[in-house]
Amino acid sequence: MTSDTDTGARAVRILMHEAGFAALATLEESGAPYASLVAMALDDEGQPLLLLSRLARHTRNFLRDDRVSLLVTAPAAADPLNAGRASLLGRISETDDADARARFLARHETAGGYADFTDFAFYRVRVEEAHLVQGFGRILTVPGSEVTTDWTGAEPLRGVQAGIVAHMNADHADANALYALKLLGAQDDGWSMLAVDPFGCDLKRRDEVRRLEFPERVTNVVAVRQVLVALAERARNAA
Repeated sequence: MTSDTDTGARAVRILMHEAGFAALATLEESGAPYASLVAMALDDEGQPLLLLSRLARHTRNFLRDDRVSLLVTAPAAADPLNAGRASLLGRISETDDADARARFLARHETAGGYADFTDFAFYRVRVEEAHLVQGFGRILTVPGSEVTTDWTGAEPLRGVQAGIVAHMNADHADANALYALKLLGAQDDGWSMLAVDPFGCDLKRRDEVRRLEFPERVTNVVAVRQVLVALAERARNAA
């Protein structure tokens, strides 16, 4: 039986994967809160990645106190107060991980124009807790470990993520389109696969990303192939 925590974690994961931007809250030296808008991507553990200037006020704040919060919301919601949103509470630190850089620039291609400026650096937020609000009356707090990606037991898949994505984009573009149009309700063509993990995959079209959650957690290439084939068949049979 699926628990409320499981469904809440799934909702937060979708928000995190689809949100390209977030409100970043940091603490001033006085203790007062300070909020700013930032571009966001995710690393392969589903942890938020930010590309920020060391000269920015929010950076000065979290270099002094690493406690931060990121507010992510459903993209283009007609009624923002009735749409899902989640506050991600955690701690931030600088990262020079090459994969983190590649994932951020794949999500935000225009950031390549300033990513190498000397005052800019990549930062990772380790999510400790997520606070979900979905419409009126559904409020839930979920541990960070439930909304990020645990690769335990799925190490064979972790090593071939890029190959799976490349294969789907080169040989199964029609399936990517079916997932977006029939299963996720997207309106336009041109979707490609951006990333895959044990819980699902991300599809991208221009600056928009949609999250396709798998029916069950997968841990190897065979299981990924089976679930993607099954989802493609479901999409073909969809009205």
